[in-house]
Amino acid sequence: MHHHVSTTRAAATTLAPAPYTDRHVRAGALNLHYLDYGTAGRPVILCVHGGAAHGHWFDFVAADFRRDHHVLAIDQRGHGESDWADPPAYAYADYAADLDKAARVLDLRDFTLIGHSMGGTVSTCYTARYPGRVKRLIVVDTSISLGEDRLAAMRERGSRPGTDYASREELISRFQLRPGTTLASPEVVRYVAGFSAKQFPDGAWRHRFDRRVYGTREKFDGMPLWGDIKVPALLVKGGRSERITPAIQAAVKARCPQVELAEVPDADHHVTLDNPAGFAAAVRGFLQRHP
Repeated sequence: MHHHVSTTRAAATTLAPAPYTDRHVRAGALNLHYLDYGTAGRPVILCVHGGAAHGHWFDFVAADFRRDHHVLAIDQRGHGESDWADPPAYAYADYAADLDKAARVLDLRDFTLIGHSMGGTVSTCYTARYPGRVKRLIVVDTSISLGEDRLAAMRERGSRPGTDYASREELISRFQLRPGTTLASPEVVRYVAGFSAKQFPDGAWRHRFDRRVYGTREKFDGMPLWGDIKVPALLVKGGRSERITPAIQAAVKARCPQVELAEVPDADHHVTLDNPAGFAAAVRGFLQRHP
């Protein structure tokens, strides 16, 4: 009976956000914010969020990982509490260079890199172009190559002014994940929304990211990068997401024969929010196979 109780308690804790410490790291001219969940002295996992998101996308999986790792989640330039680039510089090469600078300043070695969505492309870019520090690469529900229609829609959205909200509460109550198909609980969505709200100097509340991130989104085919990935690699697919198709899997594997695939059930695109326990289990299995 006692064993049963402990397993249910363990299952329940995965839905609580992990405690963290706010920290900052200098990447050239920009001050980047990151979350440090602990546990110091253990092998590092660095988490990289997607477009218009922030490091708190990983709060619900960090508790699981910090038992054996030192878990960090960075806010990329133009996102979360990190500096915006002015004039806007939001190419994948810019984000990857930030990771390089941050990894050097923090002296990260033999670390595991996890990137979700846009962050998956950034992570692939960094691992391919700055080899030597990443030991394992995990790419989560990333569009390896964005179609022109999706790009056009992003640029169009990014070129419009954002919605103004009268209060933080109004923004949170109307917050929606993009894409909107999510299996995350309303509490989880509300939680990440709280970190997505920022009051601007004019008094209005808006989403905490630079809209020019979308307005200047470049056409970029991440597929060729996979030919330069020499470390153990994992593609994580949300069970209900169609981003990583069998054709894309095959194309990645042709360039990167050691790549593995894990499908997380009961998850759409926002895998770490939709099914944190399922995501943690998939990653843990991969890490155990590649100690």
